Amino acid sequence: MYVQIQGGILVELIKKNIHMNKLKCKSTLQLTLDDDFNVPDIKPDIDKIITQQGELRISEVNAMNGKLSVRGELGFNVLYFSEEDQRQIHNISGEIPFDEVINMELTCADDDPVVKWDLEDLYAGLINSRKLSVRSVVSLDVSVEELYDEETGVMVEGPEDVQYKSKKIEITDISIDKKDTFRIKDEILLPTNKGNVDSVLFTDLRMNNVEIRLLEDKFTIKGEVPIFILYGSENEESPIEYYETEIPFGGTIECNGCNEDMVEDITFSILSKSIEIRPDSDGEERVIDVEVILEMSIKVYELQEPEILCDIYSPCKEITPIYRNATYENLVVKNNSKYRISDRIQVPDKQPNILQICHSNGVIRIDDIIPNGTDLQVEGVIDMNILYISEEDSMPISSLNGAIPFTQVVEVKGMKADSNYEVRPSIDQLSIMMLDGKEIEVKAVMNLNTIVFDKITEPIITDVEVADLDLEKLQSMPGIIGYVVKKDDSLWDIAKRYYTTVETIMDINDMEDDNINEGDKLIIMKRVDVTI
Repeated sequence: MYVQIQGGILVELIKKNIHMNKLKCKSTLQLTLDDDFNVPDIKPDIDKIITQQGELRISEVNAMNGKLSVRGELGFNVLYFSEEDQRQIHNISGEIPFDEVINMELTCADDDPVVKWDLEDLYAGLINSRKLSVRSVVSLDVSVEELYDEETGVMVEGPEDVQYKSKKIEITDISIDKKDTFRIKDEILLPTNKGNVDSVLFTDLRMNNVEIRLLEDKFTIKGEVPIFILYGSENEESPIEYYETEIPFGGTIECNGCNEDMVEDITFSILSKSIEIRPDSDGEERVIDVEVILEMSIKVYELQEPEILCDIYSPCKEITPIYRNATYENLVVKNNSKYRISDRIQVPDKQPNILQICHSNGVIRIDDIIPNGTDLQVEGVIDMNILYISEEDSMPISSLNGAIPFTQVVEVKGMKADSNYEVRPSIDQLSIMMLDGKEIEVKAVMNLNTIVFDKITEPIITDVEVADLDLEKLQSMPGIIGYVVKKDDSLWDIAKRYYTTVETIMDINDMEDDNINEGDKLIIMKRVDVTI
């Protein structure tokens, strides 16, 4: 951009686009899903519900007119006990569809949102022996981030009398922001001491110990997928059997533009999973085919320090920089903190005692995050569900629920009162020890993945205005003065105020650098030259 004065070019303002990002808006919706379901004719009556499990599947997200439409379904599986059948343990699966609308800010009406869900509660209740009720509480968190280019002055070209200074600012540039998928596929052969599979009753699958490493134009992942399957067996002596194992996985994902010096924020969620039984080479139902598709939300940040203009003036013309505030977010810290938690859970008096533990699962629920200076105090519980073989033949399988409270402090150096933060919890290790028939001990390694951004408002120069000097004002000023440096003065401010340059003041006062202290005495010579 050129500014012309009296037919000549006074100054050229060189601009550059700086990539910035900020959280544009955020909203949360809590919804209740419930429905009643009849027991299929091929299934026996329900005498008692053992346990239930569920997962949310979002199929469609549409934003329009300040609202967000979210469609999907809650898939559930209920394990129950029946006295009618010799096998006694059965299951019912089903879905509850939903179509909800979330109010968003009008400024975010047409943006692509990120929707995350949490199944806060799931309950299956018995209406009668042929009908059950399924209720759940689901939390949907919606956020919209804005990625934009901010045009700002970075340099000035013009006559020597035009003075300008620059400063470095810290910018967190989102170099990569995309989604991708990763497929895990494997097969498991049941051990010889396990019976053939007649029907699958209950499965559980999750991810553990996921590690990510950025490389040049790619990144690697590795981790484990623990798998549990409870099934009806063809073995008449053991009509109900279970098997638990772990599948390691790893791979390399192409990611053009990333390198080892960048900061990754890559999250995983299970997009779909399939556990199917097929015959082995002898035609017996003993092979478990497992396929998991992970959805990856890939964000890779690069920390930059661009130099931008912060002031311009000339001793020969009135140059007024035009400022505008740019708001963006800057990464403060991203860390993974691990904590060991242990507690004991008692079997209620009305439930049968434990003979053998089959399977355990834990879900972390954060109740509150309390900022305290440079710390985040995270409070919540680990909701535990333990499936076990009981001591009572009349109720061979039962389940135990318990909550393990925790309070952990995450240290976040550099965090401010208005910083944006997100804490993503996960369980890396979970072990259950049976102390006796009425009590178990739970030990867990909890991972709190924390990312914190500062809200930054930076004045940037987008334009300049140029005018002739006020000659009356200049004539009223002495040509040479003695000046005593005041607190918070800088040589730049003094030179600009008295229509001279930093170099001129340094030369007159035999200064080796531009450092000044309160009380220093300077000779200032006004420089008046109205022609360029």
